[in-house]
This record gives sequence, C-alpha cells and structure tokens, in this order.
Amino acid sequence: MPEKEKLRIDKYLWAIRIFKTRTLASDACKAGRVKLDNKNIKASYEVKVGDTYQVAKGIERKVIRVTGLLENRVDAKKAVDYYLDITPVEQTQAFKSMFHAPILKRDRGAGRPTKLDRREIDDLKDNFFETEEEEE
Repeated sequence: MPEKEKLRIDKYLWAIRIFKTRTLASDACKAGRVKLDNKNIKASYEVKVGDTYQVAKGIERKVIRVTGLLENRVDAKKAVDYYLDITPVEQTQAFKSMFHAPILKRDRGAGRPTKLDRREIDDLKDNFFETEEEEE
C-alpha cells in the first residue's frame, strides 16, 4: 500500500478499521471521543507516525500508537501493521469481563419460583456481586 506524508485522523481511523465508516470516525472526532494528549482533536488533524491517540468507541476504550500511515482501507490482518494497541490491560480485561456475567434463566413452563427457588436465586445474585466488589 502506498504511504502518504499527510493523512487526516478520520481517514486513518477508518483505514485501520477502528471505525466502520469514515463518517463515524469524523463524528467521533467532533464529539470529542478521539484525543491526543488528553486534548480533543478535529477530524482534519494530520496524523504523524509515533503519535498516541485515545479513542472511545461505545463502551470500548483504546489507546493506539501510529506505526505507519495508511491511506486506503485494507483487510484486518494488514491494518494491524500500521498501529500498535497499547491499551492498558485493566481496561481491556474490564471490557471483556462485562460479557462473562452469568445468565439466570428459568425453563419455560416451570411456573413461578417457589420460596426456596427465590432464596437460591437471591443467594446466587448476592454472592456474584460481592465477589466483584471485593476484587476492585
């Protein structure tokens, strides 16, 4: 892929597949979800090799360092070569652990829980939340 000396941040974030469309990348910049040294940057900001950006996308937070400039969107395996993900492990683990919460379901047609069932459900919920608070 040809490299350019000047490249907009919205186009770069789209090319390395952080955002699905360039419009979403531009909107994120406008909303202040893309930062350089904890300062909001505009979508027209020129990317430089070696810069470190903080990108917020939904509940996900990433810290990326630019290792190369990429003008056009490429497949994910090639895009990884143009940035280094230096997101702290705590933030990454916190994001992943949100999806590992136990799912409490009852079988369809089982009827209302009995008093004993309700106590077991309450104990399970209480024990789950107590262990999370102790870890923090």
